[in-house]
Amino acid sequence: MKAKQSKALLILYATQTGNAMDAGERTGREAERRGCSVTLLSVDEYDASSLSREETVIFVVSTTGQGDTPDSMKVFWRFLLQRHLGKNWLEGMRFAVFGLGDSSYPKYNFVAKKLDKRLSDLGAVALVERGLGDDQHPSGYEDPVESEMTLLDQPKVEVRYHDIGEVNSQFSVAADLQSREKDIEMARLMSPGKFSGKSGPSCFLKMTKNKLLTKAGCGKDVRHFEFEFVSSTVRYEVGDVLEVLPGQNPAAVDVFLQRCNLNPESFITVHHRKQENGICGTDLDVSKVPIKLKTFVELAMDVSSASPRRYFFEVMSFFATAQHEKERLQYFTSPEGRDDLYQYNQKERRTVLEVLEDFPSVQMPFEWLVQLVPPLKPRAFSISSSPSAHPGQVDLTVNVVSWTTPFKRKRSGLCSTWLANLDPHQSTVIPAWFQKGSLPPPSPLEPLILIGPGTGCAPFRGFIEERSIQSQSSTTAPIMFFFGCRNEENDFLYRDFWSHHSQEEGVLSEAKGGGFFVAFSRDQPQKVYVQHKMRENSARVWDLLSEGAAVYVAGSSTKMPSDVLEAFEEIVSKESGLPSESAVRWVRALERAGKYHVEAWS
Repeated sequence: MKAKQSKALLILYATQTGNAMDAGERTGREAERRGCSVTLLSVDEYDASSLSREETVIFVVSTTGQGDTPDSMKVFWRFLLQRHLGKNWLEGMRFAVFGLGDSSYPKYNFVAKKLDKRLSDLGAVALVERGLGDDQHPSGYEDPVESEMTLLDQPKVEVRYHDIGEVNSQFSVAADLQSREKDIEMARLMSPGKFSGKSGPSCFLKMTKNKLLTKAGCGKDVRHFEFEFVSSTVRYEVGDVLEVLPGQNPAAVDVFLQRCNLNPESFITVHHRKQENGICGTDLDVSKVPIKLKTFVELAMDVSSASPRRYFFEVMSFFATAQHEKERLQYFTSPEGRDDLYQYNQKERRTVLEVLEDFPSVQMPFEWLVQLVPPLKPRAFSISSSPSAHPGQVDLTVNVVSWTTPFKRKRSGLCSTWLANLDPHQSTVIPAWFQKGSLPPPSPLEPLILIGPGTGCAPFRGFIEERSIQSQSSTTAPIMFFFGCRNEENDFLYRDFWSHHSQEEGVLSEAKGGGFFVAFSRDQPQKVYVQHKMRENSARVWDLLSEGAAVYVAGSSTKMPSDVLEAFEEIVSKESGLPSESAVRWVRALERAGKYHVEAWS
């Protein structure tokens, strides 16, 4: 028999945005209350080859994009797919899989489903049927273990304060840009939140253009932004993604510090408590450089945009000194109060600061705030420029998000609003990270069918710029592009750009085998979307598919990707004469061959 590890319950989470980590921690807390010894790890902190020696493992995994594994899970998943692992490799191991997903995506909770199957194929036995949490559920993700908290845990971080003399003697003052880079790196390194990529930014950018693309007063605000590098230039490709760390409202940060009785000028380091063999300890990483408390809050704690999670309210109830506040907080975190908490918190998108102001008797220690306030995370945008066409420059096409809550509160997206309010004539430094997206750069000889309604056109502006440059020196394949918007007069983004490249020698021209097709959904009684324009041009779509075209889809994650996929299936069936079932398999084969790419966002 295989030697097993100790009987500690192992909880492994795979997270992209922090939801799975949050659920994993909650599962661990409940298990500890029931007398279990628990080891909680991110999958990228765990040696997958040790899995066969475990007795009981709970997996909490999220699904990203179009059925993709989180970045932290990719190595782990590749290990599990190795062919030499036999059907008895995990014999004797018991497991449970809890997935976090979004049912508006076609591949809902795909990672949890395939992990559950693979573990069973390797001989492990499921303790319970896999649980699938849905972000579209009225109450958000269901907790993997439903429980009511009865005890207060120790915070998982310790904040240490340093006097100014110690800081000045130990650490030199760097130049402004270097200092800012170090602050960001330290804040993210010390934050309990999980971040993809390296802690410090890839570069710093300065905005050089802020142009309104939509008609003023039309109800939509879409901007074209151009940036130049103020630090070292980063090489990127079309289809890449730019992550931007937004600035928070300084007034809101000051109010938060005052509300929580925090000294903004204090210098701190944040250390993570660890538990080994039942003994609590604290990491003593001497490489951590003290940072101003206010700077840490500005760079690592989303106090004025993100809504707190349920556990935040549970911890608040322990620190409420007014009885009516304590009772309300306890009600919110009870099973009976779940729906009311959803209406109060998620539905209204109340911020951490607003919640704290609604319960003035609560004074939470800073350690708890560091642990529970949602981390300030960079926002990702598809790059809308080609580095070949614009060396040393990067462009974004951004919808400035705003909405009204059920109780008529005005809300706005933190990053998009911050960017829209920047003045290119001011030298605001923008921390940024370049990442690979879901749209790989195509070969110049590969025909393309692009579908990008609304701001989904952003990456394809870069694609078309790139191919236009390539066509000047070599032969290039044709491009068909299907764009959609509400009205021709109000939100026809980049109208002149598409028109220019649709001219006789342009890469979108019919003369070159391509074409530009636009659907105005609200300019006639019957709504017209990109999938309708695809069907109108089904013969030409099929011709390009028959020539080996790659398909790229970008835009809203609601119904558009699935509607477009269905349109492709109908076109293949109609033009090829295949039965509908065979047409579905034909399109699925495109996906498996890496010729059908989707980048969608909510």
